[in-house]
This record gives sequence, structure tokens and C-alpha cells, in this order.
Amino acid sequence: MSVETAAAATPSTKQGLKIPGHLAVIMDGNGRWAKARGKVRTEGHVEGVKALRRLVDLSIRYGIKHLTVFSFSSENWRRPRDEVNFIFGLLHRFVASDLATLIQNNVRIRIIGSQQGLDEPLRRLIADVQDKTAANTGLELIVAFNYGGKDELTEATRRIAAEVAAGRLNVEDISEETVERALYTVGMAYSELVFIDETWPDFSEQVFLRALDESSSRSRRFGGIESRSP
Repeated sequence: MSVETAAAATPSTKQGLKIPGHLAVIMDGNGRWAKARGKVRTEGHVEGVKALRRLVDLSIRYGIKHLTVFSFSSENWRRPRDEVNFIFGLLHRFVASDLATLIQNNVRIRIIGSQQGLDEPLRRLIADVQDKTAANTGLELIVAFNYGGKDELTEATRRIAAEVAAGRLNVEDISEETVERALYTVGMAYSELVFIDETWPDFSEQVFLRALDESSSRSRRFGGIESRSP
């Protein structure tokens, strides 16, 4: 679990926690959860969706502004085709069954990642869910789908190169800010990493609070050193 802290984290009235402005979660371990229980991998993915619902609910209740969940990565295409198709089907069912509730809870959905390799119905689904929640002002749920770090850098490079080729950008004007604006993950600058022992389907409010408690207790120096009294 990666906890990304806003410039000024808001102290929580619940158990003295500091609530991060941005929470990012790698939903890992569905297959291991299923294997440990003698179940097929697809059952782990079903339980993973239930854990995602718990996370979204907790993020709303605790006042988190931005939630990023890393779901299907670009590397996951290497998995058996039947499993990939099942994951895509789960996405369809999650949106169909939960979209009305998300809209009612003022959740805005943004899906980041490459759309290469996605079929047309899935592309339409992504566009539809983003359009229907675009005006919402509560929790921003960012779903990293068909996302990979190397792929993101490749796409960012292409965007910048296209700007240069079109004459809208000079090579000498390319800066860190230029690169950041071209990334899917623009605005995610500083992260605190928190690792948990539980696999994703076992995610609960207790796990959530334990991770936030660990993050809240850390001293952040942002590359500097801790100031000491003379």
C-alpha cells in the first residue's frame, strides 16, 4: 500500500490519524489468496472486487480526496487468456452494479493507462463511466487499468515528441514539468510506502487503519535531515 501525502495532510479526529490527500493501493495477492484456500484463481479476483468496494467505502468515510488503485497492469497480458477475459468481465460487472452507487456518493472516476489492446465495448465503458461521473466533486477514484510504468514513460515520450514535431514545443524548453504533465500519474510527486502482510482479498478496516497509523507516525524530511535544537 502506498500512501501519498498532500502538502498539508489534514489531522483526523479518528484515533489521531493524519488522513493523506492521496492514497494509492496495489491490489495484489488474489491468486495467492485463492491458492491458500484450495480455490481457483478467479475466486480470488471476485473476493478482490469485494475488497475494492470496502476500500472505496473507507476512503469516503475517512475523507480521502484521491484514491488510486492499481488493477490490471500491462504485464498482466502474459496471464492465461481465460483469466484475462474473466478480469475484464469483472470490470464490466463492477461498473454495471456499482456505478449508480458511486454517482450517488459523489465519486468521480478517472481511468488511466493505455487503451491499446482493449476491445471497443471496453473502451466505450471507460468513456461512459468517466463522462457520467465527471461533474462529481467528492472522492476521485483513479483506476490504473492496463497500466505499466515503462508503458507510461513510453506514452509520455510520444506525447512530447508529437508536440515538438507539430512545432508547439521547442526541444530546449522540455523540463521536468513538461514530462510530469505528459504522465498518466501527473500530480503524484511524493510517496510513503507501507507494506502489509495480508493479501488483497483480506483487506479490512483494521488493515486500513493500521497502514494509516504507520504512515502518520513517520517523520518526513523530504530529502533533508531532521532539524535539531542547538
